Amino acid sequence: MKFATTVIIGAGQSGLAMSRHLTDRSIDHVVLERGEVANSWRTERWDSLRLLTPNWQSRLPGYAYQGDDPDGFMSMPEVVRFLQRYAEVSNAPVETGTLVTRVWPLDAGYAVSTNQGAWRCRALVIASGACNIAATPSLSAGLPHEVASLTPMQYRNPDLLPEGGVMIVGASASGIQLAREIRASGRRVVLSVGEHVRMPRTYRGRDIQWWMDAIGAMDVRYDAIEDIERARHLPSPQLVGTAERETIDLNSLRKAGVEFMGRLVGLNDGKAHFSGSLANFCALADLKMNRLLASIDEWVSSSGLADRFPAPQRYQPTVVDPQTKLSLDLNDGIGTFIWATGYRADYSWLDVPVLDRKGRIRHDGGVISAPGMYVMGLPFMRRRKSSFIDGAGDDAADLAAHLSLGLTRAAA
Repeated sequence: MKFATTVIIGAGQSGLAMSRHLTDRSIDHVVLERGEVANSWRTERWDSLRLLTPNWQSRLPGYAYQGDDPDGFMSMPEVVRFLQRYAEVSNAPVETGTLVTRVWPLDAGYAVSTNQGAWRCRALVIASGACNIAATPSLSAGLPHEVASLTPMQYRNPDLLPEGGVMIVGASASGIQLAREIRASGRRVVLSVGEHVRMPRTYRGRDIQWWMDAIGAMDVRYDAIEDIERARHLPSPQLVGTAERETIDLNSLRKAGVEFMGRLVGLNDGKAHFSGSLANFCALADLKMNRLLASIDEWVSSSGLADRFPAPQRYQPTVVDPQTKLSLDLNDGIGTFIWATGYRADYSWLDVPVLDRKGRIRHDGGVISAPGMYVMGLPFMRRRKSSFIDGAGDDAADLAAHLSLGLTRAAA
């Protein structure tokens, strides 16, 4: 059994950022990666996907985007190259092709079983990601067998879909991007809309992520939020990364010919059934967007910078048909369902009692109750930006300091 003071599981941005901070603290460690560096970026994304954050916001400890398109949005191959290069320049001790099959407690540490042998460590960092498994609702079992069922992790491009129209369930970032792309290919697209976060791509001449950064919204800490559990499970914002910095929302999709239904509530007898709450969900999303824009305007005004930016603006409210349909006959040309209903982490290999009844890790800002165990990369883990590339560095700095102190105390 090999030994490292710390074992990091996962060589995405979170695992690599933690590796860099441990190296800076002279803490020996190993990074175990089931595939290659940035494995999920390589294998679990559709062909046209780009980052939702501008290239300038791709920042990791001691490293940042160095290309000639800072306001652009990286494609998945570009993200892979970015992270691969970071692993190289930071000399991260990555063991690729190493699948973790079990972790269990030992005296003063943990044992880690892999397909390449076992490790023993004093501290463990779980950086395996929050999106290992596409989450599909239990009602999906009612889908007729002749209708194809896919998740965004399985979708690649419209040409590979079965014939017929496409029902997309979920109107967050993945759902609206797929609706846009599939509709542009000439397919009929029906979008089932529940709670969502509407957000313009640009506002007052700047990318919305620039504003979120400037007003400090991305640095808000988890312990400053009244209902952190709700904040951690909010839908991802309706954004798309394009060269034109295009805003995508339900209004733009409607103009493109996408049809809308409310939240999917049932599948039976070849029919899909929807709630009547579409108008309410849209009104709430509009309200929250306008609150965000108002907070930006207030920051500009209070900072004395109004003359540097265009005047404030507001966007057309989401248009909702007065008589939204509550059911859809799937025999009416629907050949595929795509479940853009979120993701969940996979901890099936974790044999330590730190999971709640839903299989989620219990943690306090990434610090797990099991001694010497940490988690990285979860939504709003320590800050609002925790699940972004740009958030990995600050979170890793905090947790590396906590980990180092724990090792020092244990050795005393």
